[in-house]
This record gives sequence, structure tokens and C-alpha cells, in this order.
Amino acid sequence: MNDLVDRARRLRSLAPSCGPVRLIAVDGHAGSGKTTFAGRLAAALDDAPVLHLDDLASHDELFAWTDRLRTQVLGPLSRGEPAHYAPYDWTGRRFGPPRTLAPAPVMLIEGVGAGRRALRPFLAGLLWLEGDSSGSWERGRRRDGPALSEFWDGWTVAELEHFADDPSYPFADALIRQLPKGYAWLEAPHGTAGTSRIITHGEG
Repeated sequence: MNDLVDRARRLRSLAPSCGPVRLIAVDGHAGSGKTTFAGRLAAALDDAPVLHLDDLASHDELFAWTDRLRTQVLGPLSRGEPAHYAPYDWTGRRFGPPRTLAPAPVMLIEGVGAGRRALRPFLAGLLWLEGDSSGSWERGRRRDGPALSEFWDGWTVAELEHFADDPSYPFADALIRQLPKGYAWLEAPHGTAGTSRIITHGEG
């Protein structure tokens, strides 16, 4: 149940979804633990590249980054070419120098909205981090401290609006539940046809 190496092997067996890349999305509410989980899964995937959606969003475009992602990342990867994207500096409030993201057998894309409808045609799998919105947001607020309280006030409204219009959870291939030690991979109640390739039927 907690063996990420076994899960990594299953992800590698999926069909490529974005050119030569098996693109795996890690979605969930802000503060649900997506970044930590994606980092651990990437390590089990022999240090697979991880694209953080925080690098593509900005203060002015919390969720309006789809075109930037298509142009800078998905387009080149789908052609088997390296992607070049400019990560956003949340302190300086500007986009920084470009980074290169070379195609790899498996790549992870993590962040709120990673499973949105515009991305799903490029995904080999969609993982959803369990956790209700209010509990996840409270954890995020504690993590970031009072200095970002105003930002979180605006974020929660934007996240609610995003998921109301473009939910990811109903399309998840697996639900990821954080345990005191490790993670449980659960079959999504409304998963897509890809679910059985990631989660063995009846496994929990």
C-alpha cells in the first residue's frame, strides 16, 4: 500500500500520452500535500522531472495559465522536443529566466488544476490528493504564516470558482490518502478507464 516503487513501475507501464512522455498529474486542494507527494513519487521514478504549476501561475493569473502551459510545455513535449518555460517569481512578481524541461519517460505535473479539462488529453494518469478544502486550506495558511493571509483569502475564492467550473476529482484515476507513514492508493469512485492500470481492482 505504501510502496511507491511498485506504483512507479505501474506508471512506467502506461502508454505515452504527450509525445514520448507519460504525463502524470497530481491535483488536489491547496495545502493538501501535493508537492511533497510529487517529490517522493518522482524519487521513486528515478528522479523524474516535476513541473510545479506555481511556476506558471501568477498573482494576476491564478488559473489563467492554460495557454502558457500549452505553448511553453505541452506543445514541445508532444513533439518530443525540450520545453522552455519562464517560472514566476512570487516575491518579485515577475517571470524569471527560462528553464529547460527535457522529455522523459515519465513526468509529473503538480498543482491545483493539474487535472483540468484542457490538460486531460495530454495525461497518462490523474492522481487526486485526498483532503477536504477547508482542512487543506487551514494547513496551507499555517504553513505560509500570517504574512500571506490576504493572499489566501483571495486564493480560496478563486479555487472554489475554478473547481466549480472545471473539476478534476471526478476524472481522477486514483485517490492518494496520506497516512502517518507513507500513502494509500485508493481506486477513484468515478475513475476513468485508466484506473485499473494504476490501481488493482479491490485494492485499498
